[in-house]
Amino acid sequence: MGKAANKRRLPDSEALATGRMLRISPQKLNLVAQLIRGKKAERALSDLTFSNKRIARDVKKVLQSAIANAENNHSLDVDDLVVAEAFVGKNMVMKRWHARARGRVGRIEKAFSQITIVVRQVEETA
Repeated sequence: MGKAANKRRLPDSEALATGRMLRISPQKLNLVAQLIRGKKAERALSDLTFSNKRIARDVKKVLQSAIANAENNHSLDVDDLVVAEAFVGKNMVMKRWHARARGRVGRIEKAFSQITIVVRQVEETA
């Protein structure tokens, strides 16, 4: 007497993974997401491995999770995967304050963001 399973939102040739609560602003995270959009999964992993950006390690984990989801949950071929989408969204903002002159307060906002990566199986055309 359980609840009915949700229908799959993606086509059968796609898999998804999401990384939440990443401690970086969405604007900076989007720079790394642009780096991997549209690339083959293997090439995107190597680009993230050798990237100088701090957040690239977390994005690489999410991409590896999407690849594992594709392989294990949806039986897709890992060699044919392409990063179809990589989009970034806002998450919570920690609000802090810093004492300023004459009894005033300087507001500091520490932004969090999230990234969603969708990989798609694309057959090679010879």
